[in-house]
Amino acid sequence: MNLLNIEEIKEIIPHRYPFLLIDKVIEMEVGKSTHAVKCISATEPWFQGHFPDHNVMPGVLLIEAMAQAGAVSILSIPENKGKIAFFSGIKNAKFRREVVPGDKLDIYVEIIKIRKNFGSGSGKICCDGELCVEGEISFFIEA
Repeated sequence: MNLLNIEEIKEIIPHRYPFLLIDKVIEMEVGKSTHAVKCISATEPWFQGHFPDHNVMPGVLLIEAMAQAGAVSILSIPENKGKIAFFSGIKNAKFRREVVPGDKLDIYVEIIKIRKNFGSGSGKICCDGELCVEGEISFFIEA
């Protein structure tokens, strides 16, 4: 079941191709958690220049996908509608498995705290039930 499709996601966060890194949201508790999905294709633009003979999704884009999933949750809070959430930090990032064409990313983000315009969350990305990436993200909400 899709809670939000790509067009609905684009109404919440400002990202567009090729930097919109979530395809759909399948579960969300507004301001608290998000489960988003991204299907990785061999035609993704970064594969042309990032290890072209051994296609691996760049780690920085995996972290950005977690940040976007968290942004959907916090920007769905009614008082944040129309605002922008800026990714402001990452702690304890661990990369456990390569992400390659054909993988389906399950992106989970739990918002830990929001204070005024700042907040933090904990995220992980899994493929086929196997942990690929985990870390703690922080963000600033433009007032």
